[in-house]
Amino acid sequence: MTNQQCGTSRIAGCQFTLYPMSDNFVDIILSALDEVDSTKVWKDTDDVTTCVRGKMVHVFDVTKAIFLHAAKTGEHVAMSGTFSIGCPGDNEADVYMAETDEPMNLEKSQTVDQQAGCKFSLYPLGREDYMDKIYEQIDLSKARGVEVSASHYMTRLDGDVKDIFNAMEESFEAVQDKVSHTTMTFTISANSPSNK
Repeated sequence: MTNQQCGTSRIAGCQFTLYPMSDNFVDIILSALDEVDSTKVWKDTDDVTTCVRGKMVHVFDVTKAIFLHAAKTGEHVAMSGTFSIGCPGDNEADVYMAETDEPMNLEKSQTVDQQAGCKFSLYPLGREDYMDKIYEQIDLSKARGVEVSASHYMTRLDGDVKDIFNAMEESFEAVQDKVSHTTMTFTISANSPSNK
C-alpha cells in the first residue's frame, strides 16, 4: 500500500441511500434514478447505495434531484448519505472532471416545491481547529432561507429541499476551500407523517 498525500484530488462524491416508505418503493427508487440527468457524473448503484462522483456542482445537483423526484410522489421519503472531497484514495480514472459547470437538473428541480427536514454534520479532516470551521458554517446557514436549529452531533435544517441542499453545498464548499479533505454526512426526510 502506498502512502498517499491527503487533499490532492478535487473529485467530489456522494454515497447515499434512498428510503421511500411505500409499498411502491422499487418504482419510486428506479424512477428517481432514471428520471434524473446524470450524464455529468460517474454513477454506480448496487443493492445498498448509489454513488455519484465528479465536480462538486454536479454531485449536489444529481443528489438533490434524485431526492426531489422521489419526494414529489407525496410518499414519505428519506435519504441518508455522505459527501466527500479531497479523499487521498480517490483518483480521476472514472469521473467527469472536464464537464462544464452548468447543472443538468437545475431547471426541472426549480419547479418542485418540497418541504423537508434535514440533519447534517461537517467533518473537516486533519485540522485541530475543526470546530471553528464548523461554527462558521452554522452561522452562515441562518441567512440561507432555512430554519437552523441545534441537534446532538448535527445541525438541523428545515425548509424547502432546494434551500436545504444549497445551504449544505455552500457550507461544504466553504470548508473544503480551507480544509482539503472534507466529508459531510446528512439525513433528509420529506412528507413524514410525524409532521402532521
